[in-house]
Amino acid sequence: MKNIFIKAAASIMIPLSLASCSDWLEVEMEDKIMEPVLFSNYAGYVSAINGVYLSLNEYYIDGQLINILDVMAQYYHVTDDNNHTYRLYQSFNFDDTSIESKNETLWNQAYSLIAHANTILDHLKEIGDTPLSQSQFNILRGEALAMRAMLHFDVLRRHGEIYVNNPDAESIPYQDDTSREIKPFLTNKVVMEKIINDLSEAASLLKDYDPVITEGVKDTQTEDNGVSSYDMSFRQLRLNYYAVQGLLARAYMWMGDKTNAYRIAKEIIAKANTEDLEVFPWVTSEQITSEGRPDLLFSPEIMFSMYNSLRSKYNSNTFASALSLNTRLTFYGTDKDNSKIALFYDYPNDYRRNQWEMADPPQGAGGDDEEPVGTSLYFTKYSDFTSGANEATYRYIIPIIRMSEMYLIVAESTNDPNEAYDMLDAIRVHRNCPNLDRNGNLNNDILYEFAREMIGEGQLYFFYKRRQETFIISRTGEHNFNMPLSNYVWPIPESEISKRVQVGNK
Repeated sequence: MKNIFIKAAASIMIPLSLASCSDWLEVEMEDKIMEPVLFSNYAGYVSAINGVYLSLNEYYIDGQLINILDVMAQYYHVTDDNNHTYRLYQSFNFDDTSIESKNETLWNQAYSLIAHANTILDHLKEIGDTPLSQSQFNILRGEALAMRAMLHFDVLRRHGEIYVNNPDAESIPYQDDTSREIKPFLTNKVVMEKIINDLSEAASLLKDYDPVITEGVKDTQTEDNGVSSYDMSFRQLRLNYYAVQGLLARAYMWMGDKTNAYRIAKEIIAKANTEDLEVFPWVTSEQITSEGRPDLLFSPEIMFSMYNSLRSKYNSNTFASALSLNTRLTFYGTDKDNSKIALFYDYPNDYRRNQWEMADPPQGAGGDDEEPVGTSLYFTKYSDFTSGANEATYRYIIPIIRMSEMYLIVAESTNDPNEAYDMLDAIRVHRNCPNLDRNGNLNNDILYEFAREMIGEGQLYFFYKRRQETFIISRTGEHNFNMPLSNYVWPIPESEISKRVQVGNK
């Protein structure tokens, strides 16, 4: 199980290794001579796209993007005072040379992955030019298109102005072919149109062929016959039909098009889980509390995720109790009752609250007569298992989109407050929480449920940005952090601007 993608991607991983400081325009297959061989049969296509899926980890996890986004969302106790490794990100110090370098690296990584998706798409223009069946062609092309759209969307969400404020603002280039020509910066609106078009075509291609619709996620290897044995299984680890539709709903929300976002999210909720087939069922209490292998990710509900065989290393380098306070990403406070936890979770028996545990006295704690310094909490959402879990897929996954987001989209986009609370309560009942007071503040209720669901997944920062939130939940738990709208717009890397000045292409 641990090698689910590695075996399938072996032939592509060397050319897909990302040189983070390279010019994205010069990113190409290291050996063009190998392309005809790679794309001469179905197994080669599967290897190529699996290589891109695996490389998402280099971008989101090894590149620290998810951590940075959550630090910027003020989840964690990261401050100048505790000299934290991520302190410059929580204060949005974009001019710092180390932040500029990281910004450039992430930009290059994104466009490198996009370039590889385009290479695959270049070999999937017409089915007659491939050795593929109709089903194979549609699924591979659909996934590659969705990958290109998703990556552009995440770059836009970082670097573009808030869409509803200025759809005509210049944003990012959209690389939709394998040409090495420098692409111009496009407006917010044009980039989103291209993202919507790619996702819509992907959904159309997948609709009649993706086995996730009729057979579910197929979390098993059906046969051991090489790379192709994984192509129609483990659909949670691929951009399956429902995940693509979910990205479409997310994209429409970004544009302020609540009508289309509502329509798509409602359709997913209605069709993904029926009496005949539950594709993404709610996690059960038994799964959450399973001895030695608790499912604190609520993995059955995840629509698409990365597969990271080194997730335990990611956890030990980011959240583990053994880390010092100036490197650990953790909540403010000294225990569950005297910390951000008490303000963040409104109900003490919330399953999501169980994603936090008490650590031993932290490094830097005071003596017998002194209060501990900082926090003694640690986050367990990505902790490794202790028993009987070698074949559990959820041991290695990191979510990108989940079903609860569809409920939150409906809650935010409906015109009926009762329907909105129905959606929120549907999430809460499966988190062991009571229903909300329907006379409360709906916008805040949506915000808090989103924040509780998405911690550790890099989505809250974009939620705040889309909604133009100027007061957000602070590092200590109060809803009083002053967030200037300028903090939501990452600068375009200077190297990217300089290239265009040199060639006169702005």
